[in-house]
Amino acid sequence: MVGKLRMLATQAFVIILVLILSVSESAWEGSAMPFVSSILFLMGAVLVGVASMGRLWCSLYIAGYKTEILVTEGPYSITRNPLYFFSLLGAIGVGLASETILIPIIIFIAFTIYYPFVIKSEEVELRNLFGEKHYAYCKNVPLFFPNISKLKEPEKYVVKPKIFRRHVFDALWFVWLIGIMEIIESLHELDIIPVLFKIY
Repeated sequence: MVGKLRMLATQAFVIILVLILSVSESAWEGSAMPFVSSILFLMGAVLVGVASMGRLWCSLYIAGYKTEILVTEGPYSITRNPLYFFSLLGAIGVGLASETILIPIIIFIAFTIYYPFVIKSEEVELRNLFGEKHYAYCKNVPLFFPNISKLKEPEKYVVKPKIFRRHVFDALWFVWLIGIMEIIESLHELDIIPVLFKIY
């Protein structure tokens, strides 16, 4: 239930964001410092790349195992919520790829307001499922920001390829969003979609 609500809230936020970007453009492009827009886009593309690879790494370990076992290896050995950490990087990356500063700030604020509740509810669910094992895991692994020194990776790991394949598409939606934004920018340049306001 929580997962479905989270997906609906995320989808609604993305739709609103795309609508805003559809009728606006970066104010940096026409400013005295047009290079700022290029720097912002580059930073965004780097973050989206890291986020997509990170989410694929997480999916490799968690796909098909989320409620079956307590996954504590790979990305889950450095943070208890690596998917959400990489999602934050990707979301901020998409915001920066809009070549604005305001959009990534809005994304960051929305994330910090909403996701702590999601993380807390999932922690309760995992504690009910795994008891003491989860309690010991929480004592050793940070909640959100990764601690690379704690990284543990096995020599072998059984992956469920059919489930992992479905997760691959989820990991790449940040890349698709940048593609959508580039299409919107082209439509602005062709005067097919009007620009109603500019955003710094």
